[in-house]
Amino acid sequence: MSEDLEKRVEYAASGITPQTKPDERRRYLGSLRERVYLRMNLTECQDPALTQLFLAHLKDYQGYTILINGNTPNPAFVGKIESQASKLGIPFRLVNDDTAKTGDDDSAILVVSKTAINQMRVEIGQVYPPELPKEELPAPKKKGLFERLFGDQK
Repeated sequence: MSEDLEKRVEYAASGITPQTKPDERRRYLGSLRERVYLRMNLTECQDPALTQLFLAHLKDYQGYTILINGNTPNPAFVGKIESQASKLGIPFRLVNDDTAKTGDDDSAILVVSKTAINQMRVEIGQVYPPELPKEELPAPKKKGLFERLFGDQK
């Protein structure tokens, strides 16, 4: 316990502030998991259906900030986000530091809050699940008067 306190005092004296949850901050572009509303990874960022889904729900992100990985392989999508977010007054930030990784499962786009919201599902496919195909039931066969009175007489 006293060693931790001594380390903290030493770091504070040298101007180093310890970072909370560094692994989590690397995964979420410098933010924390508890603040994330929506996440798209680099693979999902290249899927046209998911990019359209994200852009269609852009108005839902009023009051949030959009973090964009500077190494995102889809610059056209990033440009659309920036232009539409500017029109809607939604703040966004391009992240180009050491948290901007380029693996397939690394974060490409994050919608984050300033405070903790603790949303259970944050992946775009979970926040906006695909609609199930509508299945039409066959119309019930109507029975005539004689069928109702006398039943099936075959």
